[in-house]
Amino acid sequence: MTNHDLHTNDEGPRATRPKRRTFTHAYKLRVLEEYDTAPAGEKGALLRREGLYDSSIQLWRKQRDGGELSTSPAGATSRKKTPEQVELEQLRREKAKLERDNARMSKKLTQTEAAMEILGKGVPRTREAA
Repeated sequence: MTNHDLHTNDEGPRATRPKRRTFTHAYKLRVLEEYDTAPAGEKGALLRREGLYDSSIQLWRKQRDGGELSTSPAGATSRKKTPEQVELEQLRREKAKLERDNARMSKKLTQTEAAMEILGKGVPRTREAA
């Protein structure tokens, strides 16, 4: 890929800026397959040839393993999510937030109980670790 490939012929004040590249699902899967089958010394050459970073490979691998990348054209062209998928994502985010809050508050409670025990103002620990 040359510098010319990163520019478009659009007119305007930002026309000379490079554009963000986008990759198809098929391209990502092909590069992942090449990268995974390449010998140890060839992986860097593949990344240089394609103009990619290792972080892109890691992200694409996570997407592939999570089922976000598929070879079907319907999965590649359809970006709109069903209401069930949207609701499921919201519930997952809420669950993760609640788990973080719970862990934070449990830690704070443990610290407070320890401080109270040191000061002699609390009752001995009877709470079992969860």
